[in-house]
Formats: sequence, structure tokens, C-alpha cells
Amino acid sequence: MSSMVAPGYARAYQAQAVLTASPGQLILMLYDGALRFLGHARDALQSTDENARRIEIINTNLLKAQNIIAELQSSLNHEAGGDHAANLDRLYDYYLRRLMEANMRKKVEPVIEVEKLVRDLRDGWAEMLRTQDAGGMHQARGVA
Repeated sequence: MSSMVAPGYARAYQAQAVLTASPGQLILMLYDGALRFLGHARDALQSTDENARRIEIINTNLLKAQNIIAELQSSLNHEAGGDHAANLDRLYDYYLRRLMEANMRKKVEPVIEVEKLVRDLRDGWAEMLRTQDAGGMHQARGVA
């Protein structure tokens, strides 16, 4: 398979994964994307390489992570989520402020902090999805 065709298949697969994902899985995908961009930004911030594009790489990846976090924040259902949604809203706001600071000052510490906090949320969300799926399978076995 040519190297030009492979990226097309990867994009098609990724698009299909998004179209067929449950709302819970979409949230997990957003967390994973934010973590991927935070990791790229962290790596560029920690790099001692004198890459002329280093600042651009940092900026681009931090903005992508911020966009994902803003999307997560805007998708909160405050009516149904109550205090949990309000707490997540405040957390996302904090993450966005810290990443803006990291980008303006080109400091890695805020990125590392937000990356750890997002990973904790992501892992908790993944565990909740696993528990839900296991519960659904258990219920299905009882019915069948």
C-alpha cells in the first residue's frame, strides 16, 4: 500500500469511529485528544533543540488542547448535571487559564499540571464507561 493512501484510510477510520461512538465515548476521545496535544506542547517546551518552529508547535498544540477543553466545557449540561457540572465548569475554566499562561510565558509547569489533571478526569471517565458497559452486559445476561 502506498504511503499516500494509508493516511486516507486512517482518516476514514477515525471519522467512522467518531460517527459510531456513543456520547460517553466521544467525551473520552476528546480527553484523549487534549492529552495528545498537551503532550506535544510539553515535549516542545522541554526540548533543548533549537528548532525554528518550536514556538509555533507549542502555540498550535496548546490552542488545540484549549479548543478541546472549551468544547468539553460548552457541552456541560448544567440542568441535569447540577453541582457536578458546575464543578467541571470551574475546573475547565482553570485549565484554560493555566494553558493560556503556559502559552504566553512559554512555561512547561502549567502544561504538566493540566495534563495530570486532565488524565485523572479521563481515567475516571474511562472507568465509569467500563463500569456502565459491565453493568449493561450483566443486565443483558440476566435477560437472555
